[in-house]
Amino acid sequence: MSKNLVIVESPAKAKTIEGYLGKDYKVASCYGHVRDLPSGDKAIDIENGFIPTYEISKDKKEVVKNLKSLVKQSEMVYLASDDDREGEAISWHLMQALDLNDTNTRRIVFHEITKKAIDNAMKSPRGIDIDLVNAQQARRVLDRLVGYEISPILWRKIKSGLSAGRVQSVAVRLVVERERDIEKFESKSSYWVTAEFNIDAQTILKAELPTKFQSKENAEDFLKTCIGADFQINDLQKKPSKKSPAPPFTTSTLQQEASRKLGYSVSKTMTLAQKLYESGKISYMRTDSLNLSEEAIENAKSQIISAYGNEYSYSRRFKTKTSGAQEAHEAIRPTNFGVSEAGNDSGTQRLYELIWKRTIASQMAEALLEKTTVTISISSTPENLIAKGEVVKFDGFLKVYTESFDEDNSNENNSSGMLPPLQIGQQLELKEMTGRQGFSKHPPRYTEASLVKKLEEMGIGRPSTYAPTISTVQKRDYVSKESRQGAERDYTVITLAGNLVTSKKQKEITGAEKNKLFPTDMGMIVNDFLMEFFSDVIDYSFTANVEKEFDEIASGQKDWNGFINDFYGGFHAKVEELQELKTNFRKVREIGVDPESGKNVYARMGKFGPMAQIGEQPEEGSEEKPQYASLRKDQLIETLTLEEALDLFKLPRTAGKFEGEDMVVGIGKYGAYIRHNGKFISLEETDDPFSIEENRAIELIRAKREADSKMVIKSFDENPDVRVLNGRYGPYIKAGKKNVRIPKDKAPESLTLAECLELAEKTPEKKFRRKKK
Repeated sequence: MSKNLVIVESPAKAKTIEGYLGKDYKVASCYGHVRDLPSGDKAIDIENGFIPTYEISKDKKEVVKNLKSLVKQSEMVYLASDDDREGEAISWHLMQALDLNDTNTRRIVFHEITKKAIDNAMKSPRGIDIDLVNAQQARRVLDRLVGYEISPILWRKIKSGLSAGRVQSVAVRLVVERERDIEKFESKSSYWVTAEFNIDAQTILKAELPTKFQSKENAEDFLKTCIGADFQINDLQKKPSKKSPAPPFTTSTLQQEASRKLGYSVSKTMTLAQKLYESGKISYMRTDSLNLSEEAIENAKSQIISAYGNEYSYSRRFKTKTSGAQEAHEAIRPTNFGVSEAGNDSGTQRLYELIWKRTIASQMAEALLEKTTVTISISSTPENLIAKGEVVKFDGFLKVYTESFDEDNSNENNSSGMLPPLQIGQQLELKEMTGRQGFSKHPPRYTEASLVKKLEEMGIGRPSTYAPTISTVQKRDYVSKESRQGAERDYTVITLAGNLVTSKKQKEITGAEKNKLFPTDMGMIVNDFLMEFFSDVIDYSFTANVEKEFDEIASGQKDWNGFINDFYGGFHAKVEELQELKTNFRKVREIGVDPESGKNVYARMGKFGPMAQIGEQPEEGSEEKPQYASLRKDQLIETLTLEEALDLFKLPRTAGKFEGEDMVVGIGKYGAYIRHNGKFISLEETDDPFSIEENRAIELIRAKREADSKMVIKSFDENPDVRVLNGRYGPYIKAGKKNVRIPKDKAPESLTLAECLELAEKTPEKKFRRKKK
């Protein structure tokens, strides 16, 4: 029997820590929160100071039972949940659920899972910090009150099953407002002029005019004035400059950089970071601190000098900009800079390398650059052309790491690398000059990472809330992460070559989007409702101020019950007022008249999602019903045009016959499809459902059959309902409607029908939960 019991949040962490502590310690996992607010409106005693009632979660009853048994066998219990508000609350709930007392219970905290950190934590135990617990309780109670009081109003006024949340609704608002900014944006055309000069047989010098022309005529006139002109270098400036490394990662910056460099979603980044933390590879991954411990700085310095030389080392201490940051005390960093491997999983390894490089770079010397600016005069006009170059004299931290930037914060400086040897007074031979038409770009849509960045800049949310917020708005179908193809656009290029100016049209693809966040129609409707009736709840400054008040509660400066009381009075009055509101808030928009039938055409939200409608809603007893067509995934109720709406009614259409059966093209909930012989085949993004032809439809059907055939590992003629298939997560048995796991000691190819049926018999039927209203 172990004298000491240490309780942590996850089993992976428990295994690592138990190896450090030795035989006198038993380390067990509570698997996160063991208690929570029960469902229903009785969880919070509003009349008596908003006191919450907690209950042990159904899926944690067995966990609590096992922990109680371990507690009875132990002399001392150490609560070692994460060192943040959520972790403090978990420890507090464990004390209540396990009937622990202060005499034999201590709280320990650490920011990395290493032997030294664990030993230090055991030497300095403390009690529960009730202020941190109260800050977490305040957040939980406030969010429950907002969600439980607003959601039923959304069910009655818009659609059942909807929900609202204090932070998630602000995130949706940001995405909706950005979409509307894009819709209102009017792109303007301009022309920028670039020139190429022959320096020698192999070398070209590129330069550009600093100003743009607003019309084709002006650009053309400028190029004509340059016919036969002399070009000469009349100024050449070289300036030394420095480039400093970015600070080590916080939760937010890690999510952003992992998105830009590795293509990871916010939730994937946090899942992988959690694994790295629990296996002792990195420090705690929920933090808004830029601080590195003195020990970490010294270890990084030693690694840099050993790998790159003394001149590459430069120790730095970064100051945390986020006010009230107290989720952890260090930035995200490796626990041992001498370790380059983080396991066999490639995703985890790539994230670890990113963290390692960023932290090491933050402790390296600045990069020394030399920037060159060349001014080229034109004899026929006072305008000058400019060429820029940049040479790295000493790479410094760039030897290890270069930071990426979002498209709305790009670090472009128009430098063209190293320039050829040049001198003032040098005459240049013009090879070609062009004036290319360009178009101003609308504000970029958010990615998951840039939305997190925006929330952080506005002071909304904390490191522990970013990933769940981004995931929640997508799960609830208020926001959709999509990649969309661009559209073809004409642009004009004017060229001066020799003594001739020519103009020609060219084509480009514009507006392509990759992994961007788009608001759904439901997201826009819910946002508009909340903006009209609960604007104070999803006000940006209010949401940011609430975070500051949580910080004040966490530091013991504010009473959490009083804070909730101050908010609840006005909020609940608005809820009661809306109970009397009779009108629905379903969006219906008249967009024109159908030329064939003369009936009105509408875009509206229907029972199964956004749709177009021809004709009026039928009155009771009326036999005449309107026509309906679902909107495509990339269409919105508020921007749908009459032409786009009428196109939707052209589907479903028959694209031809194959094997004697019609190939019917339509659009459903999951996009465009072909229905053939009772099966549905998805169209690819490049296929237009309105124009796809017979040959292409047959090609897609055959491709789907081939893909399906590769799924089948084994089938049985005597029982076609049983097959061994290759699925997304590996081989499995399909027996009727039942999916059956294959034991690890069984080779899928060798399974007999009898073995498949036996395994299916042992697999219980799936229980379907009835949705609660």
